[in-house]
Amino acid sequence: MPMSLTEIRRRYVLEGRTLDRQTEQTLRADPREGMRAILAAIDQRRAANRAEGQRLRKLLRFESALWQGGLLHVAGIDEAGMSPLAGPVAAAAVVFPPGTRIPGVDDSKKLDPDEREHLALIIKRKAITWSVAMVDVADIDRINIYWAGILAMRRAVEGLSHRPQHLLIDARRLKDVALPQTSIVQGDAKSLSIAAASILAKTARDALMRQLDERHPGYGFARHKGYPVPEHLEALRKRGATDVHRRSFAAVRTALGLPPLPTWPAPDAACMPDATAPPDAFAPD
Repeated sequence: MPMSLTEIRRRYVLEGRTLDRQTEQTLRADPREGMRAILAAIDQRRAANRAEGQRLRKLLRFESALWQGGLLHVAGIDEAGMSPLAGPVAAAAVVFPPGTRIPGVDDSKKLDPDEREHLALIIKRKAITWSVAMVDVADIDRINIYWAGILAMRRAVEGLSHRPQHLLIDARRLKDVALPQTSIVQGDAKSLSIAAASILAKTARDALMRQLDERHPGYGFARHKGYPVPEHLEALRKRGATDVHRRSFAAVRTALGLPPLPTWPAPDAACMPDATAPPDAFAPD
């Protein structure tokens, strides 16, 4: 018995089932306007799938080159939360099996919260190993946000259950980690592993900021995650700062009536001020 248009639409448009050649030829011979609309939707989905496949191939070019060279444990690393006025800075590291492709993975800033949460589950399931690490506000204020971001990334690498053979890092280098590294400017838009790390770091930090919102109601942490939006700045002016506000940040110091801090030394002229593990924690055996 021939399928109805409703059944055809359900199978091949809504469910995205593969359309075999013979069935497609039969459908394309059907002159009904409803059938033409169904076939147009199928063609559109195919074009989108081809475009996503091309995007993923491009997004995997750094990993693919390393995998083809025999390096099976390639870690992507990224951080989240450098700009907020409150809360920790987070970083993640993730290692995928060679050939892993995860449709939809992209720079976390380009994804909405539901997409990030959905992809975070897939990333964790498909990864060989993954790790999220944070550096709290006290350390951010002690060593400055740049070095706190570096420290969070190093902790994330150290938290991996498998020793990586190469690091792909978003626009940074971990000089005290004795592993081969590639620093990629805008790496979260150019490397699947770095993009995946950005998603894990962002979702973990967002979850923590929702918890901090319960501890410190009235600041809107669950909505803006500590970023310097007008709502947050107004709450700072009216309520003052909490123990999770970064007192080394100018907007927080202004709200508290504190004087500006002296300029930090340039990152490339300073040494990493803190260490939770020796510099050779990942030195070759």
